[in-house]
Amino acid sequence: MDLVAERVSDAGRLAAARRRLDGIIPDAEWHEVESDIDAILRLKRERDAVILAHNYQTPDIYHGIADIVGDSLALAREAARTQASVIVLCGVHFMAETAKILNPGKTVLIPDPAAGCSLADSITAADVRLMRQRHPGVPVAVYVNTSAEVKAEADICCTSGNAEKIVDSLPGDSVIFLPDEYLASWVAGRTAKRIIAWHGHCEVHERFTAEDIARVRREYGKLDVIAHPECPPDVLAAADFVGSTAQMTDWVKSKRPPRVLLLTECSMSDNVAAEVPDVELVRACNLCPHMKRIDLAKVRASLETMTHAVEIAPDVAARARRSVERMLEVR
Repeated sequence: MDLVAERVSDAGRLAAARRRLDGIIPDAEWHEVESDIDAILRLKRERDAVILAHNYQTPDIYHGIADIVGDSLALAREAARTQASVIVLCGVHFMAETAKILNPGKTVLIPDPAAGCSLADSITAADVRLMRQRHPGVPVAVYVNTSAEVKAEADICCTSGNAEKIVDSLPGDSVIFLPDEYLASWVAGRTAKRIIAWHGHCEVHERFTAEDIARVRREYGKLDVIAHPECPPDVLAAADFVGSTAQMTDWVKSKRPPRVLLLTECSMSDNVAAEVPDVELVRACNLCPHMKRIDLAKVRASLETMTHAVEIAPDVAARARRSVERMLEVR
């Protein structure tokens, strides 16, 4: 492609991004993001890069520059399929590690390496080994919200969207399920297997309460409440639907309720609202401080300087890859 054609193509991509953000970013604020979006779209082409963005990313990233969006399971699957030379992960560190685990020969960048996760921080590889010692012979399933070192100690990974299916796929009548206590409790109520849990929590979802739901119902009257299974059990019991971020999004798109409360991270409500403008999204959400470390300026800098590259020790990556690939094989 010659220079003129490249410029025309880049202009078309920018115009398409503006259309996607119409109604999300007001015209008066477009000038604040236009330069970064324009540069990122150009840099993606020059670097042969693809941008993966989690559902909790802000709308300017989710709708403006991302090539692939979704929950942890969707991003893991797409990371395994992508033909791009460079993957930029707009999410938190364990997600970038998962992309690197599945693409050892490619460059995987995370715009801010300090974008962490309370769940990933709640357990170590040594903890998993200790659980195996306490429960010999019991298979270990770890949530994808964990470090590469923890994944390397597991038999298989799972996400909130496939946790029940993963647990049921394992041999025996017991499963060690790590590290989210509330997700483990949710799965335990939907499987015949005995679940041996850990005590990790998501700092975003653990703050929701059943009283939050009651308060919103009193204030708004009739509405549907959908919650992420990382929420406490009393919240899940009071919700109308429980599911992963992808399942929550699909539920809203298919059901089209007049009014809905999403009990999850705030930006997801913004992103869903942009896709279903006929549905009123009630905001009673919590922000993830780690997800919000990623912004357009950092994504642009990441592509300009090719930082920050994710590296995983080869032996750890090889063992972790088996756990992630086993998860992707379960349908």
